[in-house]
Amino acid sequence: MAKILGFTGSFVGGSVGWWLGAFIGTMTAFSLSIVGTGVGLYAGRRIAADFL
Repeated sequence: MAKILGFTGSFVGGSVGWWLGAFIGTMTAFSLSIVGTGVGLYAGRRIAADFL
């Protein structure tokens, strides 16, 4: 379950990062997507560890 929540969190985080960065440019979108993926992965695994 931790892997599923980690994958879901990284997908959502990366998508939000790309969406926010796309207003500025492609490289900004890419950079924020990487950051969002890491944050989402951390959050998803943290939720799995705390609640499951």
